[in-house]
Amino acid sequence: MLNCIILQGRLGDTPELRHTQTGTPVATSTLAVSRNRKNPNGEYPTDWIELVFWGKTAEHASRWFNKGDMAVVRGRLESRDWEDKNGNKRRSWEVQVETIDFCGSKNENKAATRSYNVESNDFTELSESDDDVPF
Repeated sequence: MLNCIILQGRLGDTPELRHTQTGTPVATSTLAVSRNRKNPNGEYPTDWIELVFWGKTAEHASRWFNKGDMAVVRGRLESRDWEDKNGNKRRSWEVQVETIDFCGSKNENKAATRSYNVESNDFTELSESDDDVPF
């Protein structure tokens, strides 16, 4: 059986890191994904997809991703049955995210304002005559 889903959209919330009772990292968020066809009002409807991150992926998502960031997520679609406070049976669908990648940000200039701790002496300059280049 195959259960693989790949989505691109904007994060509706900054993933908030929590831990289960056994200490497993978990984070949740939503992904706003626009449909590719207009509704009768001439607008493109948006679907809000529930996301669940586990383990290192949860830690990564909560550290590096923020509300409004454009992201690509890959994972599997799962349903969860539950009962509401009135005793009605309900079913929710959520993506169990295996990977998340940047695809832009809400403010494209935001990436230019981020600072990274990279020392210039961390790099080695290659010459054109360097035969160790693998390509």
